[in-house]
Formats: sequence, C-alpha cells, structure tokens
Amino acid sequence: MSHFNKRQTFYTENQYRIFLKEYDEVLELCKTNTFESDSPEQEASLRARHLQGLLLDKVLACYTAGEEIELLIPLLEELVEKYEIRQNKLALYEDAPTISPLAIDDWPYQYEECVQVIGLCILLHRTDLLKRFVTLIDDAGYAGDDTIYEDLLCKVLPGRSDVDQWYHDVYSPLVQTIYAKTKEDAARFLEKYCCEWYAAFEQAPWHDTHLQGEEGSYVGYWAIEAGAIAFLYGIDDSKIDHMVYPSDLVEYARNHPISNASQVARIDAGQPCSKTGYWFTPAQANSRRRFSHREIMPDFGDSNSNHTIWYWTGED
Repeated sequence: MSHFNKRQTFYTENQYRIFLKEYDEVLELCKTNTFESDSPEQEASLRARHLQGLLLDKVLACYTAGEEIELLIPLLEELVEKYEIRQNKLALYEDAPTISPLAIDDWPYQYEECVQVIGLCILLHRTDLLKRFVTLIDDAGYAGDDTIYEDLLCKVLPGRSDVDQWYHDVYSPLVQTIYAKTKEDAARFLEKYCCEWYAAFEQAPWHDTHLQGEEGSYVGYWAIEAGAIAFLYGIDDSKIDHMVYPSDLVEYARNHPISNASQVARIDAGQPCSKTGYWFTPAQANSRRRFSHREIMPDFGDSNSNHTIWYWTGED
C-alpha cells in the first residue's frame, strides 16, 4: 500500500496492516487445519462460511483504508464465488438443495450483509456478479418478499416484483427515500436512514468492534445499500456527510458509465492485450494505464499476490 487515506475515522494504518497479515495467516492455517465439527459436511460448511466472511471483511477493510475503488473489483469477483461455495456446502450439510447462504428474513445483520453485497455489485457495475449472487437468495424462496431487496434489483435485473412489505424496520427510511414525494424529502429520508443505521444493528457481530483497539476485528461500518439506492434513484446526496455513507463508491458509480467491463475477460501477465483501453492490476498501486491491442501485459512478479492479473476498466 503506497499511501493511507482512510475513509473512516476509527481505522489506523497499523490496524489495516495487522488485518492483512492475519488474513494471509488464516488462509494458510485453513489449508492444514480443520474446524471442530460433528461431520465432514458440517466442517466444510463452517469452513466455507468462515472464508466467505473473512473475504467480506477484506473488501470492507480495503474500502475503509482508502484503497482505490478498482481494487475492490477482483475481491468482489472472489467474494461472490465464496458465497456460491458457502451455499453449496451448507446445502449438503443441511440436505436442503436451495438453502440460502444468508437467512435474510430472520437476522437483520444477515439481511444487511446481503444488501451490502448487492450494493457493491451495483456500484461497481458488475451485473454479471449480481445475477449470480441474487440467484442464491431467490432460489431459497426470498424473491418477491421484500421491498428494498426488489427495489435494489429492479433497475438492473428484468422481471423483478413490485412488493409493499419488508422484513426489518431499520429499512423503513430507505423505503421512504425511494417513494418520497419530493427530492428534498428523499434526501431527508436518506440522511435519516444513515443516522439510524448503526444503532439498529446492536445485535450484529460487528457492532462496537471499533472499541476493541488495534487488535480488534473492526473493518468499517458501511451502509452500502444506501449509496446504491442514491445512485439508482438519482437521490441528491450532496449534503449527506454521515460516516456510514459510502460517498466514494457512489461517486465511482456515477463517474464510470456502465461499460461491458464484465464481458472483457481478465488477462494474465505475459499475454497480449485483447482490447485497446484502460486496464489495472491489484498487484500494484496506481496501476491503471492504457494498453493497445496485442501489447504484452507486464508482470509485477515481486508482488504479494503470486501472479499479476489485469482487469479491464473501460475505453476512456
């Protein structure tokens, strides 16, 4: 990391470094150690949930630490894959083929996790990943049940339901944001939602983690779904200065028109560029640059991420 420009006041550079170090250590441990369990199926399910949760923490930590938004894209690709693995292992353990990886009706914090991931897919313009993630939730019977879930999806995925009920009261101001009579009311409800958001998740495992000190598990508190609603519905968020509001992500979504980024395959270093335009790699900070068709993609072999993979970010 070349600079530390945190997006939330509680985070320190040292905390972020500790997190990244421990993240790598846990991945290594998971290769050789097993989780305490009553069966191989339960062990696989526990492992899958742990690795998925750890990667979500990494996405949030990267954003909180002030990393470039582009660095979240490959992490999000990997995260959606981790949810698919989680669903698969849980289905085998519970003998329930279409079980959801998140119990969004029972647990507000699991619903929040769901809409955070949906929000990330929307704000990073990855409809391909959104479809994959939402399939896991829809197949478990949650489609057409919740207003916020459907209102997040209906602008980007065809054939969603119009529904006037939602699982958790915390989201009421966000529903009001979407259906407000005036632009001023919409902005006011969005701010109200941000102000009430943190206190509403008192039961969440991450609540108050910023009080644990540098060795704690705090990686940031983000109402990413609020940013996704503001982006999708053209809400004026210019006066919203609340800590949990992901303004940089919203700005990214607004300033990067939806391209076919997800349809342009990533390229390993040493391979020829498949399309003239801008590419970046998580293997090096500030790496975004223009490559010409058939130009050989460079390698940063001494980076921590074993090999260099380049991702398309657009033509201009």
